[in-house]
Amino acid sequence: MKKVKKFLSGRATIVALAILVQLCWLLSFLYGFQARYTFFNTVIDLAAIFVVLLIVNKRSNLSYKLAWSVVILAVPIVGLLVYFIFGRSELTRPTRKRMEAVNFELEQELPDHSGIQAELMEKDMSVYCQSKYVVDWAGFPVYKNTETQYYPSGEKMFPDILAALEEAEHFIFMEYFIVEEGHMFGKILEILKRKAKEGIDVRFIYDDFGCVTTLPAKYYQKMQEWGIHCVRFNPLYPVMSVIMNNRDHRKILVADGKVGFTGGINLADEYVNKVERFGYWKDTAVRLEGEAVWSFTVMFLEMWDYITKSREEDLDRFRPSCYQTREFQTDGYVQPYTDSPLDHENVGENIYMNIINRARNYVYIFTPYLIPDDEILKALQNAAKSGVDVRIVMPGIPDKQIIYWISQSYYEPLLECGVRIYQFNPGFLHAKCFVCDDEVAVVGSVNLDYRSLYLHFECGVWMYRSRAVMQVKEDVLDTMERSEEINMEFCRKRPAAIRTLQSVLRLFAPLL
Repeated sequence: MKKVKKFLSGRATIVALAILVQLCWLLSFLYGFQARYTFFNTVIDLAAIFVVLLIVNKRSNLSYKLAWSVVILAVPIVGLLVYFIFGRSELTRPTRKRMEAVNFELEQELPDHSGIQAELMEKDMSVYCQSKYVVDWAGFPVYKNTETQYYPSGEKMFPDILAALEEAEHFIFMEYFIVEEGHMFGKILEILKRKAKEGIDVRFIYDDFGCVTTLPAKYYQKMQEWGIHCVRFNPLYPVMSVIMNNRDHRKILVADGKVGFTGGINLADEYVNKVERFGYWKDTAVRLEGEAVWSFTVMFLEMWDYITKSREEDLDRFRPSCYQTREFQTDGYVQPYTDSPLDHENVGENIYMNIINRARNYVYIFTPYLIPDDEILKALQNAAKSGVDVRIVMPGIPDKQIIYWISQSYYEPLLECGVRIYQFNPGFLHAKCFVCDDEVAVVGSVNLDYRSLYLHFECGVWMYRSRAVMQVKEDVLDTMERSEEINMEFCRKRPAAIRTLQSVLRLFAPLL
């Protein structure tokens, strides 16, 4: 009974009900207007056709266009209303202009590492082209003088995060999608409070939508009272808003500018398996120490300056070399990057595509959701048909059943082409990793679904011949040993009702 009362009085429920009431009122008004004035039918039909033409001519994914076109033409009033509230992937024009101005200014501070690119060109033209894409289209350089450490689970990473926070003497930047009070965040918060009291510059960003069920509405104010500079990305209000569609899905931690963490791990107890949700929670992360951390510092400051409408006057105090007492060690080539819904460049997706298309021997993939668009689906199929060993590891226990059913609907067309698929039966796999040919790996926050690829702010690290590359491979192979390999019989055994439902859901997958 207490859980029911808590659910009914929770912020997520209140916001959802408020938006539902507004949506119902608008629909009732529009349908009433339609019933009273017959010419309104013609106006709505023409508007639906016009909007569909605009959607079709947009520079966006074909499946996304198809799904919205079907909805708008089938039920014009509902389709148009929902599309204008939730369907547009880009931010509002004033928001976009402000963020673009901040990004342009800060990204001028990134180094020009054309000499390192030239090294890559000499070593491997294919790898050079992958790195060049990130430089030219994401705006983030490739680095040397950086050490990498890969973590195969949250509990392996957690002690190193606590150590990095304890060792910080000048500043701490943290940016996370989900934060929840409990053991993990409690330990982190204890250090952040102490460091803030010592005069260290502690800044924290959390996504308000991601934390709608895990934090109180004004938790950022509490953190501010403790001396932690804290802000919310995209504050969630019980009002219909276009901006609700975009979320800050990144996971970034920077300590003193020289140590950084990213990956799939949020700040909640299931990520370190202190509580059990969907069996064992399998997740991954990577630690950087060295010059490449500067890119993560710039990413954080871009978001911070955008939210706070402020401007950093002294950027030099955040550079990796500012507080470093020894020379950084070189561990291969490292290239952090971010992806944004601001532009029409799908950086996260294209980095994945470049890895798949340029693979010679194998591509191994961790992903919690397998909802690829046509481009990635074809790339995976063609790579497997060409003799590349393509393997995908998925969760054995889902966190979202509908998304799980949609993901499984892609098994058959992939298996037919020779892609090998595994389900991690001990629990839920939340990791987002690619590893290829013992040379290239990516660890980050980008899922293989439409939201991550088109709507969210994301980040990751592309690595070439770094120590972490082989650590990712070893973890994937170990995880496969604990997983069930899926075959065609698994697909054909699905009940007819589920197969039918999956067919319908796949059509609307880009809208979920």
